[in-house]
Amino acid sequence: MSIFLTTLLVGISLSMDAFSLALVYGMQNINKKDKIILSSVVGLYHFFMPLIGLKLGNIINNIFIIELNILMSIIFFIIGIEMIISSFKDAKEKINISIIGFILFGLSVSIDSLTTGIGLNAINNNYLEVSLIFAITSSIFTYLGLALGNKLSKKIGRYSTTTGGIILLILGIYYLF
Repeated sequence: MSIFLTTLLVGISLSMDAFSLALVYGMQNINKKDKIILSSVVGLYHFFMPLIGLKLGNIINNIFIIELNILMSIIFFIIGIEMIISSFKDAKEKINISIIGFILFGLSVSIDSLTTGIGLNAINNNYLEVSLIFAITSSIFTYLGLALGNKLSKKIGRYSTTTGGIILLILGIYYLF
């Protein structure tokens, strides 16, 4: 599998949480300006979180000697399983449509980018390219989720998160072998 395709698939998988939650936000009929702001916030988080995770990963790799492919496989399995499990939970949280709400939204859907960044060396050595791909895909998926939110049922969000988790499990198996 090519490095770009792998990076893109990881970026899309990491964007599924943002898409799912954006569907719920979109059902609140937020205006276009707020859709753009929220999508940009999510993109910024998905740009910086893998780079922060990379620094943490380098520290961890210096302390514990482990092959990056195995580390990535473990990380993908953990994130994938967590995404699948979370897709079956009922999300009945109050939605806060404000700058603070947008910041918290961005943080909550980008934690998996932080953990993916820990093993970023195993995906692609061009860290800015990876972060840019993650930022672009997450921004696009967030905007699409917001735009489609008022047109689609809440069940679509569950399926998209499950799909993202399954893609990460497949990538975990790929990196394991």
